[in-house]
Amino acid sequence: MARRNRKYVVPGAERGMQTFKAEVMKREGYNVDPNRPDDVKYEVAKDLGVPLEPGNNGNLTTESVGQVGGKIGGSMVREMIRLAQKQLADREGQ
Repeated sequence: MARRNRKYVVPGAERGMQTFKAEVMKREGYNVDPNRPDDVKYEVAKDLGVPLEPGNNGNLTTESVGQVGGKIGGSMVREMIRLAQKQLADREGQ
């Protein structure tokens, strides 16, 4: 599963997003190396029964790879929504 070259709109946001991913996946119960948060995908894949390995994974289906990315991305999106809701509630409470 090759890493895409994402370009964030906000300069310097990549490091923050990687830190956020590490924090969210730790809360989900995964062992995350903060210096290599992308490596959590291998642990998630193992839990899901997807044979993801470093290097070429051309034998994997789009569906199986999507399960891994969906688990990680879905967790991140849920946390972003929770944080936004908290921020709105705090603003209304002032």
